[in-house]
Amino acid sequence: MKNLWRQLRFEGIQDEHVLKAMEKLPRELFVGEHGREEAYENTPLPIGYGQTISQPYIVAFMTECLCVDNEDIVLEIGTGSGYQSAVLAQLVKKVYSVEIIKELGLSAKERLKTLDYNNIEIKIGDGYYGWEEHAPYDKIIVTAASEDIPEPLIEQLKDNGRMVIPIGFPYSTQHLMLVTKSNGKITSNSLLPVSFVPFKGKH
Repeated sequence: MKNLWRQLRFEGIQDEHVLKAMEKLPRELFVGEHGREEAYENTPLPIGYGQTISQPYIVAFMTECLCVDNEDIVLEIGTGSGYQSAVLAQLVKKVYSVEIIKELGLSAKERLKTLDYNNIEIKIGDGYYGWEEHAPYDKIIVTAASEDIPEPLIEQLKDNGRMVIPIGFPYSTQHLMLVTKSNGKITSNSLLPVSFVPFKGKH
């Protein structure tokens, strides 16, 4: 386990708050029984329904790129097992997470409740449309690859907010993008090539 956290530092993760949040979190509880022996390998693992839990480096990198603080309200699209939600919940005021696969969303909700994460709310629904009720958000994180940036997410991002989202076609090279909003103007920059499961939703 300790080798993993050393590896993340070696690969360039510098935010100690992010690293400590991940070190504190028992990743083995967020993967299936068959994946627990590999829980602390730096690799994605299946969680059922064709979905995966991202490799620890990508979780750390995306979280670090958001530049969160403890007063932030964050929207997450793609709850999955709830692992990314739990990392963020240690660093921000509130996490709103949307999961389109009902079974995963309900399972994550129960898991996070058991672990006493009380600042996470999960909704079963189409993440393309975000969660307008609680908008605008200081930060938005998307954990599945979309062919483009959903317009509702742009609208729900607060001015001076940041969004991290993988963009690209399924099962091809995708790019993790940092999207910023300033005076209503959107700027996007490619951070690194990635491979995510495809975005399920309006597309």
